[in-house]
Amino acid sequence: MAPRGRRPDLAAAAGGVLLVAVAVLAGWMIENANGSLRVRWPPLLATWDPHLGPGTPAAVAVAAAVIAYGPALADRLPWRRLLLTGWAASLAWIFSLAMADGWHRGIARRLTTEHEYLRAIDRFDDIGAALRGFTDHIVIGPPGNWPTHVAGHPPGATLTFVGLDRAGLAGGAWAGVWCIVLGGSAAVAVLITLRALTDEGLARRAAPFLVLAPLAVWTGTSADGYFAAVAAWSVALLALAATRRTRFPAAAALGSGLLFGVTCYLSYGLTLIAVPLLAVLVLARTARPVPALLLGALVAPAAFTLAGFDWWEGYRQLVERYYQGAGGVRPYSYWIWANLACTTLAVGLGTVAGLRRAGAIAPAALRAVGRGSAAGAQRLAVLVLAALLALLVADLSGMSKAETERIWLPFTVWLLPAAALLPAGDRRGWLAAHAVVALLINHLLWTGW
Repeated sequence: MAPRGRRPDLAAAAGGVLLVAVAVLAGWMIENANGSLRVRWPPLLATWDPHLGPGTPAAVAVAAAVIAYGPALADRLPWRRLLLTGWAASLAWIFSLAMADGWHRGIARRLTTEHEYLRAIDRFDDIGAALRGFTDHIVIGPPGNWPTHVAGHPPGATLTFVGLDRAGLAGGAWAGVWCIVLGGSAAVAVLITLRALTDEGLARRAAPFLVLAPLAVWTGTSADGYFAAVAAWSVALLALAATRRTRFPAAAALGSGLLFGVTCYLSYGLTLIAVPLLAVLVLARTARPVPALLLGALVAPAAFTLAGFDWWEGYRQLVERYYQGAGGVRPYSYWIWANLACTTLAVGLGTVAGLRRAGAIAPAALRAVGRGSAAGAQRLAVLVLAALLALLVADLSGMSKAETERIWLPFTVWLLPAAALLPAGDRRGWLAAHAVVALLINHLLWTGW
């Protein structure tokens, strides 16, 4: 079991508050001195914009309902109904936060700005030609370079919205709804993984924190919420295959590999989802799913390569593009730790306290996993710390300076279950802290891209 003690939990949360405060104060000083951070409200990419909107009453109501009834419902609902309820509640939370900015500003316009994917859809009339020439337009300089987010990702991201357009779901509204609906399903994927790898009780305790996560502010405003869902379902399917909690483990492993391959063509940095995938195999103490997993993982690379897109050349060009822009100006010395302040805001103080508990039991957990005698809490600690390791590797790479409250959604969604290690009697207080952070960020700042 996780170590007891409310005081250390509060101390960890206070440390998170201090980290954010220092990042804000130091960020203002640096930005006012030379403008090198390239964000208006450091450490977040946001602007000061106190406002209310049509989604505000709904957001407050959803938060109050989850705080008041979420833990009890999570404990007693039948499992499948809990999954559906969790998804519905997650969608309600994400949609209401987005609608605090209104339908047009909060959802329909988000993916249509000058930096976004929908600005490039008309250049994919000939998909084959677009893929063959994709790397020719990444670096700033040659005519017709891609918008920022198109250039910053493999073409799988843009092709998603091209596909929606071709299916008759054109425009920013459909794109926004797509990202929100799929992004909300990430909570379900995490719950399924927790039940398979740890135990159902811990999964149920994590459910309200997965629903009421502050990172919903960004899940509802960017394509990264969609990326997080694809990655999360890859991990969930592997967990089902590795623990044989499904009648078709080989098909689940193949599906996991397919989704992991797709994930790598949605964002270059999401190759690091391999770390949580490896953790699943370690926790399940099996390599049986690996052949099917690898077979599935080869499908997307083979398809894109045959179509003419070179992933490695795309990444090389992206690094050059990154340092041509804000990435070449933003100081590594600030962002290497300020990124973690962004993560603190995205996951909430309850998660920070839970990670403290996970870290405390990590040595014993690793030994127990090695012996095959790990308890559920120990397995949970290993899983969330694997996600934290992937996040820290991304941080050290220097390719994630700022905007990590959005970019790291596929990693931070796996940190949220750490809150299940907190005492049951404290859950409502920590949930309230999560809700307050999300509501304040969403209503005091404009987090558009």
